[in-house]
Amino acid sequence: MSLLELVLEVAVVVGAMHALSAVAVLGVDDLRAAPRRLRPTVRAVAAPLGALLAVLALNGVVRDIGVELSWVIGVNITGAIYALEGTFVAVLQSYATPAATAYFSFVYVFGYVYLLTFPGVAYALRGDVRALRTLIVAYGLNYVIGLACYVLFVAYGPRNLMPDLVESLLFTSWPRSQLLTSQVNVNTNVFPSLHTSLSVTVALLAYRTRERYPRWTAVALALAASIVVSTMYLGIHWATDVVVGCALAVASVRAAERYEARREREGRGDPEGRDAPDDPNDRGRPGGPGEEECRRDGRVRG
Repeated sequence: MSLLELVLEVAVVVGAMHALSAVAVLGVDDLRAAPRRLRPTVRAVAAPLGALLAVLALNGVVRDIGVELSWVIGVNITGAIYALEGTFVAVLQSYATPAATAYFSFVYVFGYVYLLTFPGVAYALRGDVRALRTLIVAYGLNYVIGLACYVLFVAYGPRNLMPDLVESLLFTSWPRSQLLTSQVNVNTNVFPSLHTSLSVTVALLAYRTRERYPRWTAVALALAASIVVSTMYLGIHWATDVVVGCALAVASVRAAERYEARREREGRGDPEGRDAPDDPNDRGRPGGPGEEECRRDGRVRG
């Protein structure tokens, strides 16, 4: 199977998951109103979306030259991580079963793509500008900080450092997955775990918007937890990578929320936040010009 065929397979599976989730999470009425909301929503998020795309492009450059650069200016922390947690990942893998390996392999690839993309689609279709902008900004912060860490720190994963104790379960159970992972992963770039940080970012924002998306919140929390475990179960990341990834997610979400709250205050001519609502995350406002402010559910009305 070629890389293109594998990408198409992932796209089909994730697309089916999106379709089912859109109906279950948003409902028929929101989907019918979505075409009228999309244009002002896209216009309102154009700036942070463009910045995120630039960061992703930079990611491709760093992936090509970052490894050599990190050996010049970076610090090899693999030994320190091993000294800190030892064979924890190997112990975790000692409980491996074929069914668990199949599940964690699925969520690591398909579930991860779905988790990162569906909230953006859902927020856009509902016209939830505040939630969508916060998500995009948080993603960008995760990538910028993660890329900086990949250059500054050299860290081999447990499967590379302890091949006799830790097995590459993803590759042994699904060998063709290497066609995908080789495009985005490098053996020395495991600290922190971006699978963890981005998944936890989605889970945190899902929890923050739980009143508007109760069904999505349950799915996001469960799937994010599964992805976090999968990074260690499959032998790709250390527990240390996961802990730091969680911290990165918390910091990115807080920074994104503060940035968006300040942007909204400045838009109202209230930079000090004197007239801000008690919980700006539960009272999102559309950012597109000419759109009605929605204090209760943060949606752009169609």
